[in-house]
Parts: sequence; C-alpha cells; structure tokens
Amino acid sequence: MRDPYEILGVPRSADAAAIKSAYRRHAKKLHPDANKSDPKAAGRFAELNSAYEILGDEGKRKQFDRGEIDAEGKPRFQGFEGFGAHPGGGPGGAHFESFSFGPEGFQRAGRGGGAAGFGGFEDILKDMFGGAGRRAGGGGGRHFEPDDFADPASRDVTAEVTISLEEAAKGGSRRVHLPTGKEVEVKIPKGMADGQQIRLKGQGLPGARGLGDALITIKVAPHPAFTRDGTNLRLDLPLTLYEAVLGGKVRVPTLDGAVELAIPAGTSGGRTFRLKGKGMPGRDQGDLLVTVRIVLPAHADHALEELMKNWRDQRPYDPRKNLA
Repeated sequence: MRDPYEILGVPRSADAAAIKSAYRRHAKKLHPDANKSDPKAAGRFAELNSAYEILGDEGKRKQFDRGEIDAEGKPRFQGFEGFGAHPGGGPGGAHFESFSFGPEGFQRAGRGGGAAGFGGFEDILKDMFGGAGRRAGGGGGRHFEPDDFADPASRDVTAEVTISLEEAAKGGSRRVHLPTGKEVEVKIPKGMADGQQIRLKGQGLPGARGLGDALITIKVAPHPAFTRDGTNLRLDLPLTLYEAVLGGKVRVPTLDGAVELAIPAGTSGGRTFRLKGKGMPGRDQGDLLVTVRIVLPAHADHALEELMKNWRDQRPYDPRKNLA
C-alpha cells in the first residue's frame, strides 16, 4: 500500500486535527455510495480507511514514523531478540491476523494491539453518514445496508448475497463488497438456508470496543423445479395420461443430475415417490420427494375424448365416494 501520508495528502508534520480534516474531505469524495458507477471506488475508499487507521491512531502513527510497522500496519523486522526486538513477536502494537471458520462463521484470531484512536474515525463516519439511515445499494443479487451508527460501541455492518440452490447444497465462495469499502471472499458452507448469516469477525467498522463484525445474510434464489422443505427437496413431476395408466420409466432431475424413476402402472395424480439422499445436506442427508401431476394434451384430442366417453359409460367409478 502507498504511504498513508501520501494517501491522505498531508505532510508528516500534520497534527491530529489536520489528519482528521483530510480524512473527512477524502471520505466524502471517495465513498462508494457517491461513486456507484466507478468500480474502483471501493478499493480507493478501503485504502483511505487503512491509511487513517494508522495516522488517526497516535500509537500506530508513532510506530509507523519509527519504521516499526509498514503502511499496512504490519510489523517490520527489527532484528533478533536482545537487539531491540520485542520478545514474543514484533514491536508493541503490531498485530498478526489469521482467519478460521467455525460454527459462527469466519473468525479473526491472534489480533494484537488495540483500537485506540478509532473513536475519531467513528465520529467522522457518524457525522457524514449517521443521519442517512438504512439504504439499499449494490447489484448482481447483492443488497447492502450500512449498520446503524447510533451505537458507538457496536460497529457491525451488514450485507446480503444471493446464491443458487445448487450453491446452497454444495457450498462455494463469493466475493462480497462490504459497506466499509472492503471486498472479501466469503466461503459458503454446504446446506445453507435462506436467511442464515455468516459472521466475519473484525470486518466491520472501528468502535469503542474495537472493530465490529460483518454479517453476511444468505439469500437462496428460487429454483425453477425444486422447492425446499427443511433438508428435503420437493419436485412436481408431470406425467402423461398413458404413463400414469401403463407405467414406465421416466427421467427425474436432481441436484446431482437426472436419474430414472420407475412409475408403476395405474399411478394416480398426487402420488409421491421418495428418492433417498437426493435432497439437501444437513445433520442427515435429505431426500427428494417427487409428486406426480398428470398432464393432459395441450390441444383438444377427439380420439381421447371418445375413449373417455366410452370409459365413462361402460366402466364408471366414483373416486369421491369416501368424502363426507
């Protein structure tokens, strides 16, 4: 990353007020909401935030000026222990980060240092965007809502990402633009349901308690053939009248590809067949429930009509005799 002084456009002798003023000026200009047609705006805004995270924090600024951390806030090599290095890994305030995935989603671990000085960052964002309330934006199936700025201790941000039913079943990954300007890759576990959330630790805004989290809400797009019922999937299977009467083998789509289903002779409309293990993953693998729907020809068929008239007159039956 470039020198944070260069990004903010201030000299090294600038005081805290000048740095805060420069950040405010650039943030208004570079915020993604003000540059929706510029695909590079989010990257520039993220770079600006990173620069202010260093220069807006008195401790980190001193570390950067002394050469202890680089422009990304990462520790620089300071020699071996006993020659000015801090035992246990790096100078004071430097931070090391790793990410892991658990029941609560992605988590950031091993973060040293602190969030001192981020209050100014928060105040600026609150002044600039706090009165805007929640608003929608983005595209490509994603819906973003900046978190309410009213609570200075809670700095979570929210975003939505829409995935297909196949992605929900098999898992995958998506690049998501956060309201902070950052772009992150979100790994989607198998079996995600509509409305479930993935929490990205430490990917929110700075606040009184440190960095907030990013809450990614998963939206599963409707599928043209399948509907979800817990871990089971349901499918309406159209059958011709002669397939229902005579029986036969028909091709049935599944998330893993088409399979053959044997239809017994004399199958009535509404009968449901269960294909084990062809549903959604979960604690137990779900099934595919296939319900037969008998479909007549789209156009009038005089031969069929005559056949049905003869059947009605010669072999009448009442399927509704047991109804009250």
